[in-house]
Order: sequence, then structure tokens, then C-alpha cells
Amino acid sequence: MQLYGRRSSINVQKVLWCLGELGLAEGADFQRIDAGLQFGVVDTPAYRALNPNGLVPTLVDGGEVIWESNTILRYLVATRGAEHLLPLSAAGRSEVERWMDWQLGALWATLRVAFLGLMRTPEPQRAYGAIRASFAESARLLRIADERLRTHDYLALDHFTLADLVVTLAAHRWYGLYDRFHTLLAVQPQMPSLARWLDAQRARPGFAVVQG
Repeated sequence: MQLYGRRSSINVQKVLWCLGELGLAEGADFQRIDAGLQFGVVDTPAYRALNPNGLVPTLVDGGEVIWESNTILRYLVATRGAEHLLPLSAAGRSEVERWMDWQLGALWATLRVAFLGLMRTPEPQRAYGAIRASFAESARLLRIADERLRTHDYLALDHFTLADLVVTLAAHRWYGLYDRFHTLLAVQPQMPSLARWLDAQRARPGFAVVQG
């Protein structure tokens, strides 16, 4: 297998973490090819033939080419028999996939404004009104997860699933922004259940891809 994407991308990290949960190691079981931002590649005709969006990640598995991070996760689970990460049953699957869709369509779609504004935009060009609004709305969304975790150890089922994996990566970035830019951002209410859960997910070996 070949995985295109820079290690710093949240969507590439999803795939790397999933591969780790499946016991697959970079360099031994798959090759990762840096792509995106300073690495380029994504605008080349060869890459656009694989992924017409010109985004990362893209997974090449033999003759199969898969793009969109959550779709890659579903593909890996289905082809590697990892039903513990995403059940086969319709009911169990819906429990996990609702959080996956929520992370991508609501939480990250909101938080990325603050993330890109603070981490990728030069200070003179930052739109602080939009950044603060994004950060505050992301906190409101994360309080939904905090309430769920008040009575559960995991977001979806009674064990670690793709739901925990994808939401962890977004929540980790939210806390990272607050730790680094708290003087610029409004103080947010405590989310003790979310913080407890996040610490537990960060302790998993697969989370090391975020810091590697």
C-alpha cells in the first residue's frame, strides 16, 4: 500500500492511526509519500489522476485508489476484518458513523477556521473575529461530546472505535490552540469528561502518529 500525505495533516493522521490500530507499520506494511503544502505533489497530473481534488490523503492499495479520509478508514476496516473499529451490524455501525460524520461535517468544519487562522495565517492577516467565533462554536460542539462522555467511557460503543479516533484528533487540536493562544481566545467552560477521555485516547500507542 501507498499513502500520500504529510504527517501533520489531521486527515492523514486519521489514516495513520487506523493503520497502527490494524498492526500495520509504515515502511514495512505500507509506504507513506509526503504530499501537500511544502511537499507539493498534489498539483501534478499524476496525483490528480489518483485524486482529482488534489487533496490528501490518498490510499493506493493494489489496484484500488481511495480518497476522502473517512472513506479510507471504512475501506481499511472492511478489507482487514477490523469490525471492532466499525461494526458490521447496521445499529452498531450507525453508532460509530454518526460521530465520524459529526467530526467531519460539524466539528472540524467549524474548528478549522480557528486552526488555519492561527496556525497557517501570518499574524497581520488574521481575522480574529472569525477565529474567536470558530473557537467558541467548536467549544459548544465539544460540550456535546463532553455530555456523552459524562456517562460513557467511549463515544459510540463500549470500546475504542473509529468514532473515538477521529474526534480525538479534532479535540486535541482544540486544546492545543487554547494552550498556545489562550490570551487571544475567550475562556471556555471546563469539560472534565472530555478531558478525561482525551487523556485516555492520547495514551494509546496509535496516537503517537500525531507527535511523530
